[in-house]
This record gives sequence, C-alpha cells and structure tokens, in this order.
Amino acid sequence: MLDTDLPVTSLNTPAQHHNESGAIMLSTLNGEPVALQAQGNTTVLYFFAPWCQVCHASIGNLQNLFQHNEDVDVIAIALDYTSNEEVLKFTQRHQLTFPIALGDEKTKQAFAITGYPSYYIVDKDNVITAKSMGYSSELGLYLRSL
Repeated sequence: MLDTDLPVTSLNTPAQHHNESGAIMLSTLNGEPVALQAQGNTTVLYFFAPWCQVCHASIGNLQNLFQHNEDVDVIAIALDYTSNEEVLKFTQRHQLTFPIALGDEKTKQAFAITGYPSYYIVDKDNVITAKSMGYSSELGLYLRSL
C-alpha cells in the first residue's frame, strides 16, 4: 500500500488517465467519468474485487458509512474483474449507491494494491491520511475518516 501523507494527485500513471488537477480519472459502471480524489469532503477510496469474500462481507459497512455521514464520500474501484456484468451484479447484490469506478492494472499499480479490500482515506486537501487492508467495521471506517 502507499504511504500516508501522499497527495493522490502525485501518483504515477499515464497522462491520459488524469484530470487537470492531476487526479486519476476512471469511468464508472454508468459510463460517467470520476476523479479518484476528494471533492470537498473526506473521501474513502475502496478497492475491491467482485469475487472477494471479505469484500462481500465488508461492503455493507461502507454503504452504511456513506448513507449516514454527509461529510464522507465514497468511491469504490473494482479491480481484477472479468466483466462489467460481474461488477454490476456485485453492486446490485449489495444495493450500493456510491460511484463504482472500473479500474485496471494501471490503477492497481498506481495505488499499490496487493489485497482486497484495500481502503485509502483522502482528506479535503487530497492527501492520503489513512489506509487499511482487509475487513473493516463501519465504526472503524468512520474513525479513520475523522
């Protein structure tokens, strides 16, 4: 995983995947562009694989955090999936309401993802302030986002 205190706009990926502020850009399941950065709120970047059992067990905690805390945004990034349909089934099964971005090997490398789920907490200034890998409770996610 990446170090904390690292600006997310400083990650090394091909230029075509960045917006004007330097943030990595991906497409969502809906085909909309999304920047992997905070947009005024503390943001949880949640990296998952649809086949990951721990991801299935923990994603509800992330959805609850998102629904009950207006100061926290969530962007989930799917990695290591075989099709968009596989990701869509995962999101429908868990009734997710936050953006689901479709990542790739470059995204995985940029964020140094080595296991699932992996979380980064990004503050309003787009600096990584916390990180975690594996199961996390709603309370654990909330406390990291403070």
